[in-house]
Amino acid sequence: MSIEDFTDVTYKVEDGLAWITINRPERYNSFRANTVDELVLSFKKAWGSDEVGAVVLTGAGEKAFCTGGDQKQRMETGDYGPSASGLFEVDSLHRVIRDVPKPVIAAVNGFAIGGGHVLHLLCDLTIASETAKFGQNGPRVGSFDAGFGTGLMARAIGEKRAREIWFLCRQYSAEQALEWGLVNKVVPADQLHAEVTAWGAEILKLSPTALKVLKQSFNSDTEHFAGIGQMAYSSLKMFGETEEAKEGITAFNEKRTPDFSEYRGN
Repeated sequence: MSIEDFTDVTYKVEDGLAWITINRPERYNSFRANTVDELVLSFKKAWGSDEVGAVVLTGAGEKAFCTGGDQKQRMETGDYGPSASGLFEVDSLHRVIRDVPKPVIAAVNGFAIGGGHVLHLLCDLTIASETAKFGQNGPRVGSFDAGFGTGLMARAIGEKRAREIWFLCRQYSAEQALEWGLVNKVVPADQLHAEVTAWGAEILKLSPTALKVLKQSFNSDTEHFAGIGQMAYSSLKMFGETEEAKEGITAFNEKRTPDFSEYRGN
């Protein structure tokens, strides 16, 4: 697959910044397996490019940055659709965001929910529009994202707040996210692109080797979350076949409140 063949993601380089954009606004930039494949390839393209000094991850349109896995696809086919390898490579996406030896900026232009919230968390920096909304949704739809999704969040904002986000599945404003330390800066929606470009320009003045080693040093302190995440994903694959998980995704697509009451004794 080449970038010219992409259907779900766009990739372009502007003044040393690689802009990687999830381009599924009709699905609130949720990702299917193909989207993940294209994102991984985009990050690798930026990794190997001499003209790229930093990477930006964002979403198309004004409503969403990313709302995680495509739950309509999951309901329709029981999975996230076909991929190049036959695997749902979301773990590879998490890894490449961390491993690419260049700073990654999340430009959050709307909803960053569920797996999309984890993606912005994995980025080195987050700049958010005033219209952005943050939160988790997994326990509402019969899913979860342990590992980086819990550990990095607790490191960023503390245990109590991280547990609140996961255990209540509320949505939080950009200003609340800034106050808690989930984002670096909040700007008006029409200034998001310019602000991210300005931060990128500052990064591009610095030594790329120094930035690479600094990023690797930061990552080393939280690397153990990768193994926890792999165990959690193994559990999630098995959990996804249960009636409890199916109730979550069915209720989501039927736009009703799920009833998990019969599973509380598990």
